[in-house]
Amino acid sequence: MWIGSPLRGAFRLLAYLLLTLAALPIYLLALMLRIRPVIRWMPVGYHRLVCVILGIRVRVHGKRSDVTPTLYVCNHVSYLDIEVLGGLIPGSFVAKAEVATWPFFSTLAKAQRTIFIERRSGKTSNSRDEMMRRLNTGDNLMLFPEGTSSDGTRVLPFRSALFGVAQLRHEDAPIAVQSVAIAYTRLDGIPLGRYWRPLFAWFGDLDLVPHLWQMVCLGETEAIVTFFPPVDIEALGDRKKLAEYCFREVSSAVQAANSGRYELLPPPRKAA
Repeated sequence: MWIGSPLRGAFRLLAYLLLTLAALPIYLLALMLRIRPVIRWMPVGYHRLVCVILGIRVRVHGKRSDVTPTLYVCNHVSYLDIEVLGGLIPGSFVAKAEVATWPFFSTLAKAQRTIFIERRSGKTSNSRDEMMRRLNTGDNLMLFPEGTSSDGTRVLPFRSALFGVAQLRHEDAPIAVQSVAIAYTRLDGIPLGRYWRPLFAWFGDLDLVPHLWQMVCLGETEAIVTFFPPVDIEALGDRKKLAEYCFREVSSAVQAANSGRYELLPPPRKAA
């Protein structure tokens, strides 16, 4: 069933393209000249403006880590996660290699210095090395450890392999790891149930272009983002325990947000 306004969708896409075409040359120039404040903060402002254009209202619970670098680990629901998280966190994303082949979006991803990972066995070592190098130079990274996007109703198990980069020490301290949960909970103020959540969740074999067009035609969306207190691998013991710990935190927040009982979410656990 079709819902939404095609006129709204066309306006949003036009505004998005105009913003991107205006911002991209400035950002690329800053990259060429290595102007770090622009490189660090311009993407944050850009993603926030995109959220405004797309009608995404972001509610934040908790506090973003003030330690640099931090490895942010988040569940993955949709391409919208890039705009929502990118508007809150100064840093680069870790994405699957297929994104590097997408027309137009690959250009934006590469401009923000996205790290592309090959998920095939034996191909992840180069990606881990690049992640460790970037963290060691003080760059924040955003990782989706599920390995793919979900339907937004539940969180898929976190893959522990890439948590190995948390073993890196920066300035003689372990890398801070912060769990981040994201959930799309309302459309025009009405709670989204399981049936309507795929309007925003892009997963499985859904085609990108029809899904994107339907999404931009919709009304105002609410996204809830939860930051848990940062931990490190030394407090948890090893990468598998760290992955499981982050998974439990993120899963609990997503379930609470989706069920409309976010205020009943228990206080974040502290690392043992």
